[in-house]
Amino acid sequence: MLEKVVKIIADYQKIDPATITPDSRLVADLGLSSLDVVMLLCQFEDTFGIEIADEDLMSLTNIQSIVDYICTKSK
Repeated sequence: MLEKVVKIIADYQKIDPATITPDSRLVADLGLSSLDVVMLLCQFEDTFGIEIADEDLMSLTNIQSIVDYICTKSK
């Protein structure tokens, strides 16, 4: 799951996936804007067949939190 999430982000940001770690923060470390974050989360919804609730958006700040959330929702 981590590898898929990293690949999606790396492809979207056009960066080397090796620079993305589970602790990488979307905004502070990877330089995503709030629009980028929303676009990525929509892509995660489509890719993994989940729905990310609006109230959960603020807790998805780093790669590991996204992976954990997807794993929880896709069961």
